[in-house]
Amino acid sequence: MAKILVVDDAAFMRMMIKDILSKNGFEVVGEAADGAQAVEKYQELKPDLVTMDITMPEVDGIEALKRIRAIDASAKVIVCSAMGQQAMVIDAIQAGAKDFIVKPFQADRVIEAVKKALG
Repeated sequence: MAKILVVDDAAFMRMMIKDILSKNGFEVVGEAADGAQAVEKYQELKPDLVTMDITMPEVDGIEALKRIRAIDASAKVIVCSAMGQQAMVIDAIQAGAKDFIVKPFQADRVIEAVKKALG
């Protein structure tokens, strides 16, 4: 069972994604509310995959993605963006994100992206 770290500054968004993942047989091993916490939790929990919100206070998702990839070059990260954040999504993909999902989350798209990223 793949272990997933869910990162989003909005608690209800974390709940929504956790719900989708756990219903589909994935284990959510941790949550983080900002990028700095995400990097800490990544090192602590060693998840198979991270879902990373792009826009967060303090350390944003792209910076957190870069920091995680610096620690673990094989890290699998899927970024989550709101509509109209195409430029940020491109930055994230260039920084090593495997895929992106758009809010509001559609369960089938989330699962498709997760399965694809996990290979």
